[in-house]
Amino acid sequence: MLSVTKENLKDKQEDNLRADVNKTILRSLDFSEEEDNPWSNEKVEEIFNNSIMALCVDLEGNKIDNVILEEVDIEKDIERLPVYLKVVEGELQGIALPVAGKGLWSTLFGYIALGPDLDTVLGIQFYKHGETPGLGGEVEKEWFTNNFIGKKIRNVDGEIIGIKVLKGKVDYSREDAIHQVDGISGATVTSNGVTVFLKDDLKRYEPYLNKIKENGII
Repeated sequence: MLSVTKENLKDKQEDNLRADVNKTILRSLDFSEEEDNPWSNEKVEEIFNNSIMALCVDLEGNKIDNVILEEVDIEKDIERLPVYLKVVEGELQGIALPVAGKGLWSTLFGYIALGPDLDTVLGIQFYKHGETPGLGGEVEKEWFTNNFIGKKIRNVDGEIIGIKVLKGKVDYSREDAIHQVDGISGATVTSNGVTVFLKDDLKRYEPYLNKIKENGII
């Protein structure tokens, strides 16, 4: 009986984790739940299955078949890249990509979503980290993540340069303000970490993103 209970608990924990990750993907792609009617795990699965096309690509941007995405370690597996496409009536509405990297005390895990131009940020969400509450832990708060919406990850030449998290506030009189967001007070190491791993992870997807720009969804 005890072993059955432990197995049931493990299954429940895995279901909750999968739902949490999928909810993060949906939120990054601008899906939103009503405040007084939060999504159940079953609702998350329904929306995800009906709205998201999930696949895996390699570093050259070629599709890899027969990959179980849940088994891909997004921090360590640098040759298999999960992709989550929001497609409506055959048209690409957004693409969510996993990001992960070191902050001050922990590895941060999340998703960044780009619009159909594959340049403009639709959203960014973090679902797991061990940063200090009130400092680096602010990465999960709306005031921080909302700063990324509408920012551009490419320079004028179309090259991916990422988004820089500043030490202070963005100076909107500068041309590069479109590639910057306000930093987190007292959390310079975490802010710098986000800057670094966002660029590194986005660059890994650059061949695939460029293929979509040239040829459409593959």
